[in-house]
Amino acid sequence: QVQLVESGGGLVQAGSSLRLSCATSGRSGRTFSSYAMGWFRQAPGKEREFVAGITRSGRNTFYADSVKGRFTISRDNAKNTVYLQMNSLKPEDTAVYFCAADWGAVAVSADQSYYDDWGQGTQVTVSS
Repeated sequence: QVQLVESGGGLVQAGSSLRLSCATSGRSGRTFSSYAMGWFRQAPGKEREFVAGITRSGRNTFYADSVKGRFTISRDNAKNTVYLQMNSLKPEDTAVYFCAADWGAVAVSADQSYYDDWGQGTQVTVSS
């Protein structure tokens, strides 16, 4: 099991930006670059949903329609960290944001059942 720790959440006004980070560690024999990574979020009273994903190499990224053009996912395999840059935040972006790791994936999946390990989440609150 790989450990994932998210950080960077907070309370901001609509139109602001935040950068989330997810640092990973653990699981000998499996390097960070062997994991496709995803960001998901769960708003109060709603199901957890896919936000963005990135392939192992970082060459390909995928986004939910609701965040396309505003959010950017990236990774630094040397630092074992994945990021989510969130710009032009809206109140409807308010949620707990989770990062997740999919070991050995050849593609990014929006289906959370494919992900093996999850972080504890970080709260993002956007006020209007």
